[in-house]
Amino acid sequence: MAYDRERLKRTKRNCSFCKNGIAQLDYKDVDTLKQFLTEYGRITPRYINGNCAKHQRMLASAIKRARFMALLPYVGAIHAEE
Repeated sequence: MAYDRERLKRTKRNCSFCKNGIAQLDYKDVDTLKQFLTEYGRITPRYINGNCAKHQRMLASAIKRARFMALLPYVGAIHAEE
């Protein structure tokens, strides 16, 4: 049983914004924001992308502003039924 817990243990990921010294996120930087969206247009959660809570909140706000300004889509690729 202990082996299963060790195998399923997640490794802690470091915040890419803290590591690069980024203090503010700009909603006009669409290339950076696209990295944190899934192919369907959803914002990836913290435990997947490894951001700290502060930068995850700033990232979500920047993505929502970019969507409102029509720089990013609200919905990504949708599978068409044949």
